[in-house]
Amino acid sequence: MPAINQNFYSDLRVNTIPLAELFIKDELFNNVPADWHIIITDIKGSTLAVTSGQHENVNFVATGSIVSVLNIAFKHNITVPFFFGGDGATFIVPRPIVDTVMQALALYKENTRKNFDFELRTGIVPVKQVYDEGYKLCISKYCTSGNFTIPVVLGNGLSYAEKVIKGREGESLDYMAQEEELDLTGMQCRWDKIPPPKNTEEVVSLLVVAREENKQAEVFKKVICYIDEIYGDSEKRQPISVPKLKLKSTFDRLGREMKVKLGRIKVMELLKEWVVMLYVYVYFNTKEGKHYLNRLVEMSDTLVIDGKINTVISGTSAQRKKLQEVLTKLENDGELYFGFHVSRESVMSCYVRDLEDGHIHFVDGSEGGYTKAAGFIKKKLAGM
Repeated sequence: MPAINQNFYSDLRVNTIPLAELFIKDELFNNVPADWHIIITDIKGSTLAVTSGQHENVNFVATGSIVSVLNIAFKHNITVPFFFGGDGATFIVPRPIVDTVMQALALYKENTRKNFDFELRTGIVPVKQVYDEGYKLCISKYCTSGNFTIPVVLGNGLSYAEKVIKGREGESLDYMAQEEELDLTGMQCRWDKIPPPKNTEEVVSLLVVAREENKQAEVFKKVICYIDEIYGDSEKRQPISVPKLKLKSTFDRLGREMKVKLGRIKVMELLKEWVVMLYVYVYFNTKEGKHYLNRLVEMSDTLVIDGKINTVISGTSAQRKKLQEVLTKLENDGELYFGFHVSRESVMSCYVRDLEDGHIHFVDGSEGGYTKAAGFIKKKLAGM
């Protein structure tokens, strides 16, 4: 049996050319190894949960699933591509850590049900199965502003895996929760809702799906070019800005974070976290603290390319209407489906391993931006 290349993703070259150009450079994409696996987490009934006002908990739980997987990968010195989806996440992982990841997610699933009354679906599909069914799964690395690197996936392989996993209702998988506590070290979700930057007035959570897999690259290039033309580059449409950041350090929020990590609230731990928060207020006024905040903006995960375009951008209503007009034409021409949600704020949850470059910040529009945008696409795909 050939050796498993667990460093496949970390060894990929990082591309700095414009994103629109990257899409059409076949030579800059690599097929994901067939011996890797796709793992997906997804909150069942997330649309209803968002509608009932639980959008922050939905984002929170989705972030926790990412943190649990990334901490395992970090311990094994493996870099894995991952994709935040607002109400869940997708990972592509090598065989050596599959069992450990699935066992951790089984425990996380139990905690989620107990503490938030959410049903967290977790599932796994071998990449080989994706290829056997005739789907494409190509990946590249793209460097956004501030040296923040994201995976870029072309092909419908991840969408196929999601359909397979969601179709396994009631099917039992052979992964049991471990007895030990979850490692959610670095999970921090302490920022209040974030208004859009100065000179902008709204936050748009946008999803775009190409109708044909073999035309995906060309369609995505068009969409990104239109977004650049209407909103400006990624820095100009960035929904997070330092002046608008405000810590939300209530006991309720800290308690919710603790319930995800420990499955229960410990009074002494809660008080310790409160003291840490008081220190953070001071830290952000130091030179090092201000540098961290600037890096936070640069390392905000506002663009996810997982065979779809998922992005959170800020701008004016006039810009959004212009983009909507362009996307509607492309949709009427049979090139794509799109869905979006407009809100007045962003929400952000964080994974902070260190205060230098070891931190990632997951962004969504408030009121369940990605989840609501996905709802529009689902209706279109169902012919409603």
